[in-house]
Amino acid sequence: MKDVSKNLRPPAAATNAPSLPSAVDRATFQAELDKLLVREKVHTREGDAIAAARRRLPMVEVDAATPVIGAAGEVPFIDAFEGRSQLFASYHMWHTGLPAADQCEGCTFNTGHVLELSYLHSRDVTFAVFCEGPYEESSRYRNFMGWEMPWYSVPEESLDRIAPGGHFGMKACYLRDGDRVFETYWTTGRGCEVMGNSYGMLDMTVYGRQEPWEDSPEGWPQPFVGRTGGAFRLDGRPISQWSRLSAGRSDDLGTAGR
Repeated sequence: MKDVSKNLRPPAAATNAPSLPSAVDRATFQAELDKLLVREKVHTREGDAIAAARRRLPMVEVDAATPVIGAAGEVPFIDAFEGRSQLFASYHMWHTGLPAADQCEGCTFNTGHVLELSYLHSRDVTFAVFCEGPYEESSRYRNFMGWEMPWYSVPEESLDRIAPGGHFGMKACYLRDGDRVFETYWTTGRGCEVMGNSYGMLDMTVYGRQEPWEDSPEGWPQPFVGRTGGAFRLDGRPISQWSRLSAGRSDDLGTAGR
């Protein structure tokens, strides 16, 4: 089996000795941390206030009978709720006919973080991925990645009925009232970062996400500068694919020669 362990390491540039924060005594360190904590509490409370406003948004009805394609074939959109009252839909980009290595690195990053669904279920929320493109291809990708969440293919004409004006890559929330379905919220871009808890943890580390847009001191490592696929790819693939290949999984999507 090919050794892919090297692909799990940061790019070579990251091995250069980075600059270091100033070293101080414990009292000075704690004083600076305490000042930051004040700002963090303000940030947390503002986040709570925004969430409260989100809960007070109006809603708009969408077509509950819109067809989507899952493991059981074509089903109406409302079936994706699995009997629960709410649905968190993650719209996953798909590049039809391309191999696994060329699939969306950002959506792979976000989807791969969704591992434990029981807490959502305890609040009567179903999580499902709504993927662009043909079900056969994308479900094989799901199997390669080892993801277990509900998975559906959503034709473009169906997207226009359940998320008018939306696009694959966004996240949307829905509420079911009997046999009617309503859209209550959607977000895209950096609004989707809530799914990637790796980013939240990296933000707590001294070197952060190590991406070029960040406001970091001079000399902080930024190994992903100028790399194709930005911060989500290493050596030509979405980063999380390498561990699957190392485990011996097949990334064959049935697209060879297409």
